[in-house]
Amino acid sequence: MDCTAILTILKGYANPENVKGMARYGINPNNTLGVSIPTLRKIAKTTEKNHALALELWASGIHEAKILASFIDDPAFVTVEQLESWVLDFDSWDVCDQVCSNLFDKTPFAYEKAVSWSQREEEFVKRAGFVLMAALAVHDKKAGDEVFLNFFPMIKTGSADERNFVKKAVNWAIRQIGKRNMSLRQKAIAIATEIEATGTRPARWIARDALRELNRLK
Repeated sequence: MDCTAILTILKGYANPENVKGMARYGINPNNTLGVSIPTLRKIAKTTEKNHALALELWASGIHEAKILASFIDDPAFVTVEQLESWVLDFDSWDVCDQVCSNLFDKTPFAYEKAVSWSQREEEFVKRAGFVLMAALAVHDKKAGDEVFLNFFPMIKTGSADERNFVKKAVNWAIRQIGKRNMSLRQKAIAIATEIEATGTRPARWIARDALRELNRLK
């Protein structure tokens, strides 16, 4: 299928009531059709990996088309320039999370961007850095502990950010790193304890929520 055909299918699933529900969960309703993730996955299965098609879908500006692009793009063809262009287009937490965990974390640039983006000021770019940390902790089964320990300084610094979409991603990164193995769990508990001791409001929430989950896993 070409881009026009896929967009026609997406628009056929449009559901304004779903858009209202999504907005209540903080999802940007602009250019949003209200198509569910399972439906997008079903559509993605009708086509093979296709980098050119993914670029066209992204360029449409439609919320669900962007998520669909992350399902069908081929990470082998994704460039640094594409990463930097797409991350600046993030305008909703779900697009950020889906693209980072379906596509960006499978590129050779994932670790580098996790570090650099986590230190950027733009809200969704910064969120993307921490989401990448979480996604890599889940998906990169061959990585050694050291690469995740290297994330902790950025995580500690990021824990002072008051913005909701950032602090939730920082929390997610701690929890997912801590769930990889016992050694990283102990280190994640230690960094969460340090974060809590900084005393800022976002740090306390991030740390206490992470500690509740990680301590249950002991």
